[in-house]
Amino acid sequence: MFLSEAEAEARLDELRRQRAALDRAIAEHELYLDLGRRLARPGIAEPARPVPVPAEPSRPDPASRSESLHSRSASAEPAPAPSPAPVRPDPTPDADLPGAAARREGRRLIEAAEEILAEAGRPMHAAEIWEQLAARGLTLPGHDPVAALNTRLWKRAQGGGVFRRLGDAVYGLAS
Repeated sequence: MFLSEAEAEARLDELRRQRAALDRAIAEHELYLDLGRRLARPGIAEPARPVPVPAEPSRPDPASRSESLHSRSASAEPAPAPSPAPVRPDPTPDADLPGAAARREGRRLIEAAEEILAEAGRPMHAAEIWEQLAARGLTLPGHDPVAALNTRLWKRAQGGGVFRRLGDAVYGLAS
């Protein structure tokens, strides 16, 4: 099946629009990374570094792809059920568990936030707390570390935790 010249031109125009949208998305993500780096290290302006994009394998035409998907779905076998997680016979210390380092880092972050609120002696907004945490060299994953911190503090403010939520992203010590 061959494309007419008009169809080929239309397809090229669509691909160019998609490429422009991808370029905008890449630029936006680079901006977020640069902003996150600057917020993580206040006072240090770091130039934006280009992020290498891995080369994608060539993709077939969407029309032929949808045909192959329809033919595959009729004859495809169901995926095998996941095997159950192995049961550990005896408890081991946190250090042996996957994600233990992340849990320790999370506890350290919350303890530091508690210290910051105690030192300030007043309720603080999550953004203020984050500035102090970043100054101490602590980090949070994600595009918006303030929102991530707000979520963590909000969760710990429920159920009689050490924090008390006093307003929209404003926290104090429970007592």
